[in-house]
Amino acid sequence: MSNPDELLVALSAAVESERSNQMSLTVVVGGAVITGRLAPEAVWRERVAEVLKDSDRLGPFAGVFTGDPRGPRPGRGEAPTHLHFHLARILQGSLGIPETGGMYRVAIKDVSAWSVGDVSYSDR
Repeated sequence: MSNPDELLVALSAAVESERSNQMSLTVVVGGAVITGRLAPEAVWRERVAEVLKDSDRLGPFAGVFTGDPRGPRPGRGEAPTHLHFHLARILQGSLGIPETGGMYRVAIKDVSAWSVGDVSYSDR
């Protein structure tokens, strides 16, 4: 969407203000379906930094996620511009990639469709 959906921005702002990671959402971005739970940006950044710190090769990149390169962020008077998913999967046929869920950051302006809830799927 060239103009971010105001309802989706409000939903993201509520996740930021409540500091909750229980809101399930499914979005379509560039034809890909991503489903999972939203997390506040600070929580998402913390978790990504933790994962990177534990890696011998990627540890040096952890600092990128713990710093504040942009100045003001959502939760501090600025409307959210991105959705931060955890336990998320990209749906491909009957598969969810990765099976265990991943950490995705999606620009709200790029979301072409969305639905509240985590899409489940089955071969049955």
